Amino acid sequence: MFAALDISTSALSAQRMRLNVIASNMANLSSQRNENGEIAPYQAKFPIFSTDSTVAGGDKRGDGAGPVGVKVASIETETKEPLYRYQPNHPLAIKDGPKQGYVAYPNVDMTREMVDAMEATRAYEANVGVMEMTKSMARQTLRILG
Repeated sequence: MFAALDISTSALSAQRMRLNVIASNMANLSSQRNENGEIAPYQAKFPIFSTDSTVAGGDKRGDGAGPVGVKVASIETETKEPLYRYQPNHPLAIKDGPKQGYVAYPNVDMTREMVDAMEATRAYEANVGVMEMTKSMARQTLRILG
């Protein structure tokens, strides 16, 4: 019964991280500088999930029953080409080359981000429901035994 709680807890953590990444993408929808202050449009990020075979205490499960939950293996950066808008008077316009006069903007799709946020929220809610059902079953089991 506690394994079910471990699985749901790991899923809650993963979905929370996913929502944080989505929020970051949405917040940086028009950012044109990177973390170092260099002129470079924001690149959207996305989490990569993988199975997690550790339990809450950090010990590996030794019963061969397979993974216990999910974890965020990494946060990857998309490699999409930025969106270019012709704005020759903009202070961040490209000064020379074939894209002279264009300003690079992040290529973040707000619709996709909103759909991903809704999906992550629903997954989070589903795992909260699983945890509530698990707790209810544990309570009923204790009531029957005691």
